[in-house]
Amino acid sequence: MTPSGTADRARPTRAAAGVKEVAAAAGVSLGTVSNVLNRPEMVSAATRAKVEAAMLSLGFVRNESARQLRAGSSRIFAYLMLDAGNPFFTDVARGVEEAAREAGLSVFLCNSNEDAGREADYLDLLEQQRVQGVLITPVDPDSPRLSQLPARGTPVVVVDRAIDDGEHCSVAVDDVFGGEVALSHLLELGHERIAFVGGPNNIGQVTDRRAGARRAMERAGRPAEDLIDLVTGALTVAEGRGAGQRLAGLPAARRPTAAFCANDLLALGLLQQCVSLGLRVPEDLAIVGYDDIEFAAAAAVPLTSVRQPRQLLGHTAAELLLDESSNPDHEHQRVTFTPELVVRTSTRGSSPS
Repeated sequence: MTPSGTADRARPTRAAAGVKEVAAAAGVSLGTVSNVLNRPEMVSAATRAKVEAAMLSLGFVRNESARQLRAGSSRIFAYLMLDAGNPFFTDVARGVEEAAREAGLSVFLCNSNEDAGREADYLDLLEQQRVQGVLITPVDPDSPRLSQLPARGTPVVVVDRAIDDGEHCSVAVDDVFGGEVALSHLLELGHERIAFVGGPNNIGQVTDRRAGARRAMERAGRPAEDLIDLVTGALTVAEGRGAGQRLAGLPAARRPTAAFCANDLLALGLLQQCVSLGLRVPEDLAIVGYDDIEFAAAAAVPLTSVRQPRQLLGHTAAELLLDESSNPDHEHQRVTFTPELVVRTSTRGSSPS
Protein backbone atom coordinates (compact mmCIF):
# COMPACT_ATOMS: atom_id res chain seq x y z
CA MET A 1 0.00 0.00 0.00
CA THR A 2 1.41 3.42 -0.92
CA PRO A 3 2.04 5.68 2.11
CA SER A 4 -0.15 8.80 2.24
CA GLY A 5 1.40 11.80 0.46
CA THR A 6 3.74 9.78 -1.76
CA ALA A 7 3.29 9.02 -5.43
CA ASP A 8 2.73 5.56 -6.87
CA ARG A 9 5.68 4.15 -8.71
CA ALA A 10 5.06 4.07 -12.45
CA ARG A 11 4.15 0.57 -13.50
CA PRO A 12 5.92 -0.67 -16.61
CA THR A 13 3.62 -0.93 -19.61
CA ARG A 14 3.62 -4.37 -21.21
CA ALA A 15 4.07 -4.32 -24.96
CA ALA A 16 1.07 -5.59 -26.89
CA ALA A 17 1.41 -9.18 -28.02
CA GLY A 18 2.16 -9.61 -31.72
CA VAL A 19 1.61 -12.37 -34.24
CA LYS A 20 4.96 -13.98 -33.36
CA GLU A 21 3.87 -14.42 -29.74
CA VAL A 22 0.52 -15.82 -30.85
CA ALA A 23 2.20 -18.27 -33.24
CA ALA A 24 4.58 -19.47 -30.52
CA ALA A 25 1.80 -19.86 -27.94
CA ALA A 26 -0.41 -21.78 -30.38
CA GLY A 27 2.45 -23.85 -31.78
CA VAL A 28 1.75 -22.83 -35.38
CA SER A 29 3.53 -20.87 -38.10
CA LEU A 30 3.24 -17.13 -38.70
CA GLY A 31 1.48 -17.93 -41.96
CA THR A 32 -1.21 -19.87 -40.11
CA VAL A 33 -1.86 -16.94 -37.77
CA SER A 34 -2.07 -14.64 -40.81
CA ASN A 35 -4.59 -16.98 -42.43
CA VAL A 36 -6.73 -17.03 -39.28
CA LEU A 37 -6.79 -13.24 -39.37
CA ASN A 38 -7.31 -12.74 -43.09
CA ARG A 39 -8.48 -16.03 -44.67
CA PRO A 40 -10.02 -18.08 -41.85
CA GLU A 41 -11.75 -20.42 -44.30
CA MET A 42 -8.29 -21.80 -45.22
CA VAL A 43 -7.62 -23.02 -41.66
CA SER A 44 -9.13 -26.10 -40.01
CA ALA A 45 -11.58 -25.48 -37.21
CA ALA A 46 -9.30 -27.13 -34.65
CA THR A 47 -6.24 -25.07 -35.60
CA ARG A 48 -8.31 -21.88 -35.77
CA ALA A 49 -9.63 -22.56 -32.25
CA LYS A 50 -6.04 -23.03 -30.96
CA VAL A 51 -4.91 -19.73 -32.50
CA GLU A 52 -7.97 -17.84 -31.25
CA ALA A 53 -7.41 -19.22 -27.73
CA ALA A 54 -3.80 -18.00 -27.83
CA MET A 55 -4.96 -14.56 -28.98
CA LEU A 56 -7.44 -14.36 -26.12
CA SER A 57 -4.87 -15.53 -23.55
CA LEU A 58 -2.24 -13.02 -24.71
CA GLY A 59 -4.69 -10.14 -25.14
CA PHE A 60 -3.78 -9.89 -28.83
CA VAL A 61 -5.35 -6.95 -30.73
CA ARG A 62 -5.07 -6.86 -34.48
CA ASN A 63 -3.00 -3.95 -35.86
CA GLU A 64 -5.44 -2.77 -38.50
CA SER A 65 -3.33 0.32 -39.32
CA ALA A 66 -0.36 -1.85 -40.26
CA ARG A 67 -2.56 -4.07 -42.42
CA GLN A 68 -3.97 -1.07 -44.24
CA LEU A 69 -0.49 0.37 -44.73
CA ARG A 70 0.68 -2.86 -46.36
CA ALA A 71 -2.44 -3.07 -48.50
CA GLY A 72 -2.30 0.59 -49.50
CA SER A 73 -6.02 0.97 -48.76
CA SER A 74 -8.26 1.72 -45.81
CA ARG A 75 -11.46 0.39 -44.29
CA ILE A 76 -12.35 3.92 -43.24
CA PHE A 77 -14.00 6.83 -45.01
CA ALA A 78 -14.77 10.31 -43.76
CA TYR A 79 -17.64 12.75 -43.65
CA LEU A 80 -16.50 16.36 -43.51
CA MET A 81 -19.62 18.23 -42.42
CA LEU A 82 -20.29 21.95 -42.64
CA ASP A 83 -21.43 22.57 -39.05
CA ALA A 84 -21.50 19.94 -36.32
CA GLY A 85 -23.60 22.30 -34.18
CA ASN A 86 -26.50 22.00 -36.63
CA PRO A 87 -28.66 18.91 -35.96
CA PHE A 88 -29.31 18.65 -39.70
CA PHE A 89 -25.72 17.54 -40.30
CA THR A 90 -25.65 15.14 -37.37
CA ASP A 91 -28.77 13.50 -38.82
CA VAL A 92 -27.00 13.22 -42.20
CA ALA A 93 -24.04 11.67 -40.36
CA ARG A 94 -26.35 9.02 -38.88
CA GLY A 95 -27.29 7.95 -42.39
CA VAL A 96 -23.61 7.87 -43.38
CA GLU A 97 -22.72 5.72 -40.37
CA GLU A 98 -25.59 3.31 -41.04
CA ALA A 99 -24.38 2.67 -44.59
CA ALA A 100 -20.79 2.29 -43.39
CA ARG A 101 -21.77 -0.29 -40.76
CA GLU A 102 -23.73 -2.25 -43.35
CA ALA A 103 -20.52 -2.42 -45.43
CA GLY A 104 -18.26 -3.24 -42.48
CA LEU A 105 -16.46 0.11 -42.60
CA SER A 106 -15.77 2.85 -40.07
CA VAL A 107 -16.34 6.60 -40.44
CA PHE A 108 -14.28 9.62 -39.43
CA LEU A 109 -16.53 12.60 -38.68
CA CYS A 110 -14.92 16.01 -39.19
CA ASN A 111 -16.32 19.54 -38.82
CA SER A 112 -15.20 22.43 -41.02
CA ASN A 113 -17.34 24.85 -38.98
CA GLU A 114 -18.00 26.76 -42.22
CA ASP A 115 -14.27 27.64 -42.36
CA ALA A 116 -12.55 27.09 -45.73
CA GLY A 117 -9.07 26.94 -44.15
CA ARG A 118 -10.16 24.34 -41.63
CA GLU A 119 -11.81 22.35 -44.41
CA ALA A 120 -8.57 22.37 -46.43
CA ASP A 121 -6.57 21.19 -43.40
CA TYR A 122 -8.95 18.27 -42.88
CA LEU A 123 -8.79 17.28 -46.55
CA ASP A 124 -4.98 17.22 -46.37
CA LEU A 125 -5.09 15.07 -43.23
CA LEU A 126 -7.65 12.64 -44.64
CA GLU A 127 -5.66 12.20 -47.83
CA GLN A 128 -2.51 11.52 -45.80
CA GLN A 129 -4.43 8.90 -43.81
CA ARG A 130 -5.33 7.14 -47.08
CA VAL A 131 -9.03 7.01 -46.26
CA GLN A 132 -11.13 5.01 -48.70
CA GLY A 133 -13.06 8.12 -49.69
CA VAL A 134 -14.45 11.45 -48.51
CA LEU A 135 -18.03 12.67 -48.18
CA ILE A 136 -18.14 16.45 -47.88
CA THR A 137 -20.60 19.28 -47.50
CA PRO A 138 -18.22 21.92 -48.84
CA VAL A 139 -17.80 25.51 -47.71
CA ASP A 140 -17.03 26.33 -51.36
CA PRO A 141 -18.36 23.81 -53.90
CA ASP A 142 -16.01 25.32 -56.52
CA SER A 143 -12.88 24.64 -54.47
CA PRO A 144 -10.16 22.99 -56.63
CA ARG A 145 -9.36 20.64 -53.72
CA LEU A 146 -12.56 18.73 -54.49
CA SER A 147 -11.08 17.72 -57.87
CA GLN A 148 -7.51 17.22 -56.69
CA LEU A 149 -8.36 14.37 -54.33
CA PRO A 150 -10.07 12.11 -56.93
CA ALA A 151 -7.25 12.83 -59.39
CA ARG A 152 -4.84 11.39 -56.80
CA GLY A 153 -6.97 8.36 -56.00
CA THR A 154 -9.30 9.46 -53.17
CA PRO A 155 -12.97 9.46 -54.27
CA VAL A 156 -15.09 12.43 -53.17
CA VAL A 157 -18.90 12.61 -52.98
CA VAL A 158 -20.54 15.99 -52.36
CA VAL A 159 -23.41 15.97 -49.85
CA ASP A 160 -26.22 18.57 -49.60
CA ARG A 161 -24.94 20.41 -52.67
CA ALA A 162 -25.75 19.52 -56.28
CA ILE A 163 -22.70 19.39 -58.55
CA ASP A 164 -22.89 18.47 -62.23
CA ASP A 165 -19.24 18.64 -63.29
CA GLY A 166 -18.77 15.03 -64.39
CA GLU A 167 -16.03 14.56 -61.77
CA HIS A 168 -18.10 13.85 -58.64
CA CYS A 169 -21.21 12.16 -57.42
CA SER A 170 -23.48 14.50 -55.49
CA VAL A 171 -26.56 14.04 -53.31
CA ALA A 172 -28.72 17.05 -52.52
CA VAL A 173 -32.20 18.45 -52.08
CA ASP A 174 -33.77 20.85 -54.60
CA ASP A 175 -33.33 23.93 -52.41
CA VAL A 176 -34.67 26.32 -55.05
CA PHE A 177 -37.94 24.37 -55.06
CA GLY A 178 -37.89 24.27 -51.24
CA GLY A 179 -37.55 28.04 -51.05
CA GLU A 180 -40.36 28.49 -53.54
CA VAL A 181 -42.67 26.19 -51.58
CA ALA A 182 -41.95 28.02 -48.32
CA LEU A 183 -42.61 31.48 -49.74
CA SER A 184 -45.68 30.37 -51.70
CA HIS A 185 -47.19 29.14 -48.44
CA LEU A 186 -46.77 32.57 -46.84
CA LEU A 187 -48.15 34.33 -49.91
CA GLU A 188 -51.18 32.05 -49.93
CA LEU A 189 -51.85 33.07 -46.33
CA GLY A 190 -52.11 36.66 -47.55
CA HIS A 191 -48.83 38.11 -46.26
CA GLU A 192 -47.66 41.21 -48.11
CA ARG A 193 -44.41 42.06 -46.27
CA ILE A 194 -42.21 38.99 -46.05
CA ALA A 195 -38.56 38.74 -44.97
CA PHE A 196 -35.96 36.19 -46.00
CA VAL A 197 -33.63 35.59 -43.06
CA GLY A 198 -30.36 33.88 -43.88
CA GLY A 199 -26.66 34.09 -44.56
CA PRO A 200 -23.81 34.34 -45.16
CA ASN A 201 -24.40 34.63 -48.87
CA ASN A 202 -21.44 32.46 -49.87
CA ILE A 203 -23.27 29.33 -48.67
CA GLY A 204 -24.87 27.74 -51.71
CA GLN A 205 -27.90 26.39 -49.87
CA VAL A 206 -28.73 29.90 -48.66
CA THR A 207 -28.53 31.43 -52.13
CA ASP A 208 -30.63 28.63 -53.61
CA ARG A 209 -33.35 28.97 -50.96
CA ARG A 210 -33.40 32.73 -51.45
CA ALA A 211 -33.61 32.25 -55.24
CA GLY A 212 -36.61 29.97 -54.76
CA ALA A 213 -38.30 32.52 -52.53
CA ARG A 214 -37.75 35.26 -55.09
CA ARG A 215 -39.13 33.01 -57.82
CA ALA A 216 -42.30 32.47 -55.77
CA MET A 217 -42.71 36.24 -55.49
CA GLU A 218 -42.41 36.65 -59.24
CA ARG A 219 -44.85 33.83 -59.97
CA ALA A 220 -47.34 35.53 -57.67
CA GLY A 221 -47.01 38.71 -59.76
CA ARG A 222 -44.88 40.49 -57.15
CA PRO A 223 -41.45 42.05 -57.80
CA ALA A 224 -38.71 39.82 -56.37
CA GLU A 225 -37.23 42.95 -54.82
CA ASP A 226 -40.26 43.17 -52.51
CA LEU A 227 -38.76 40.28 -50.53
CA ILE A 228 -37.05 41.90 -47.53
CA ASP A 229 -33.53 40.48 -47.38
CA LEU A 230 -32.18 40.16 -43.83
CA VAL A 231 -28.63 38.78 -44.10
CA THR A 232 -27.19 36.97 -41.09
CA GLY A 233 -23.57 36.18 -40.30
CA ALA A 234 -24.23 32.50 -39.66
CA LEU A 235 -27.01 29.92 -39.59
CA THR A 236 -27.35 29.79 -35.81
CA VAL A 237 -29.94 30.34 -33.08
CA ALA A 238 -28.03 33.41 -31.86
CA GLU A 239 -28.17 34.97 -35.33
CA GLY A 240 -31.90 34.23 -35.44
CA ARG A 241 -32.40 36.08 -32.17
CA GLY A 242 -30.43 39.00 -33.57
CA ALA A 243 -32.61 39.02 -36.69
CA GLY A 244 -35.68 39.12 -34.45
CA GLN A 245 -34.32 42.16 -32.64
CA ARG A 246 -33.70 43.90 -35.97
CA LEU A 247 -37.18 43.11 -37.27
CA ALA A 248 -38.81 44.31 -34.06
CA GLY A 249 -36.94 47.60 -34.38
CA LEU A 250 -38.49 48.42 -37.75
CA PRO A 251 -41.38 50.90 -37.91
CA ALA A 252 -44.74 49.14 -37.79
CA ALA A 253 -45.55 50.20 -41.35
CA ARG A 254 -42.40 48.49 -42.66
CA ARG A 255 -42.22 45.53 -40.32
CA PRO A 256 -42.72 42.14 -42.03
CA THR A 257 -45.69 40.05 -41.02
CA ALA A 258 -43.92 36.84 -42.05
CA ALA A 259 -40.39 35.49 -42.28
CA PHE A 260 -38.85 32.59 -44.16
CA CYS A 261 -35.59 31.49 -42.51
CA ALA A 262 -32.82 29.66 -44.36
CA ASN A 263 -32.71 26.97 -41.68
CA ASP A 264 -34.50 25.89 -38.52
CA LEU A 265 -31.84 27.18 -36.14
CA LEU A 266 -32.40 30.71 -37.42
CA ALA A 267 -36.17 30.20 -37.23
CA LEU A 268 -35.97 28.93 -33.64
CA GLY A 269 -33.84 31.89 -32.62
CA LEU A 270 -36.28 34.28 -34.29
CA LEU A 271 -39.16 32.54 -32.52
CA GLN A 272 -37.39 32.85 -29.15
CA GLN A 273 -36.83 36.56 -29.68
CA CYS A 274 -40.45 37.14 -30.66
CA VAL A 275 -41.63 35.42 -27.47
CA SER A 276 -39.22 37.45 -25.33
CA LEU A 277 -40.44 40.70 -26.94
CA GLY A 278 -44.10 39.82 -26.48
CA LEU A 279 -44.75 39.34 -30.20
CA ARG A 280 -47.29 36.66 -31.07
CA VAL A 281 -46.48 33.87 -33.53
CA PRO A 282 -48.12 33.63 -36.00
CA GLU A 283 -50.48 36.58 -35.32
CA ASP A 284 -47.73 39.24 -35.35
CA LEU A 285 -45.11 37.28 -37.28
CA ALA A 286 -45.56 33.99 -39.13
CA ILE A 287 -42.34 31.94 -39.35
CA VAL A 288 -41.19 29.20 -41.72
CA GLY A 289 -37.93 27.32 -41.17
CA TYR A 290 -35.98 24.85 -43.28
CA ASP A 291 -34.67 21.30 -42.58
CA ASP A 292 -37.43 20.16 -40.17
CA ILE A 293 -34.99 19.10 -37.47
CA GLU A 294 -36.41 17.34 -34.42
CA PHE A 295 -36.58 20.57 -32.41
CA ALA A 296 -38.87 22.21 -34.99
CA ALA A 297 -41.92 20.21 -33.93
CA ALA A 298 -40.97 20.43 -30.24
CA ALA A 299 -40.69 24.24 -30.11
CA ALA A 300 -42.97 26.27 -27.81
CA VAL A 301 -44.79 27.25 -30.99
CA PRO A 302 -44.37 24.24 -33.32
CA LEU A 303 -42.48 25.40 -36.36
CA THR A 304 -43.62 25.17 -39.97
CA SER A 305 -40.59 23.92 -41.89
CA VAL A 306 -39.38 22.53 -45.20
CA ARG A 307 -38.48 18.90 -44.55
CA GLN A 308 -35.36 17.30 -46.01
CA PRO A 309 -34.71 13.51 -45.92
CA ARG A 310 -31.63 13.99 -43.75
CA GLN A 311 -30.59 10.43 -42.98
CA LEU A 312 -31.46 9.30 -46.52
CA LEU A 313 -29.12 11.99 -47.86
CA GLY A 314 -26.24 10.57 -45.85
CA HIS A 315 -27.04 6.93 -46.56
CA THR A 316 -27.35 7.51 -50.31
CA ALA A 317 -24.12 9.51 -50.46
CA ALA A 318 -22.24 6.79 -48.58
CA GLU A 319 -23.56 4.11 -50.94
CA LEU A 320 -22.32 6.13 -53.93
CA LEU A 321 -18.90 6.53 -52.30
CA LEU A 322 -18.66 2.82 -51.57
CA ASP A 323 -19.50 2.01 -55.17
CA GLU A 324 -16.98 4.51 -56.53
CA SER A 325 -14.20 3.18 -54.31
CA SER A 326 -14.75 -0.48 -55.27
CA ASN A 327 -16.46 -0.64 -58.66
CA PRO A 328 -14.23 -0.08 -61.73
CA ASP A 329 -17.38 0.51 -63.82
CA HIS A 330 -18.72 3.21 -61.48
CA GLU A 331 -20.51 6.11 -63.15
CA HIS A 332 -20.97 9.44 -61.41
CA GLN A 333 -24.52 10.28 -60.41
CA ARG A 334 -26.29 13.46 -59.37
CA VAL A 335 -29.10 12.50 -56.98
CA THR A 336 -31.63 15.19 -56.09
CA PHE A 337 -34.45 14.76 -53.58
CA THR A 338 -37.60 16.89 -53.46
CA PRO A 339 -38.31 18.58 -50.11
CA GLU A 340 -41.80 18.96 -48.64
CA LEU A 341 -43.47 21.63 -46.55
CA VAL A 342 -44.67 20.58 -43.09
CA VAL A 343 -47.25 23.09 -41.83
CA ARG A 344 -47.49 23.71 -38.09
CA THR A 345 -48.68 26.38 -35.67
CA SER A 346 -46.03 29.00 -36.49
CA THR A 347 -47.89 29.91 -39.70
CA ARG A 348 -51.43 28.61 -39.29
CA GLY A 349 -52.12 29.15 -35.60
CA SER A 350 -53.74 26.50 -33.42
CA SER A 351 -56.35 25.45 -36.00
CA PRO A 352 -54.61 24.59 -39.26
CA SER A 353 -56.97 24.20 -42.17
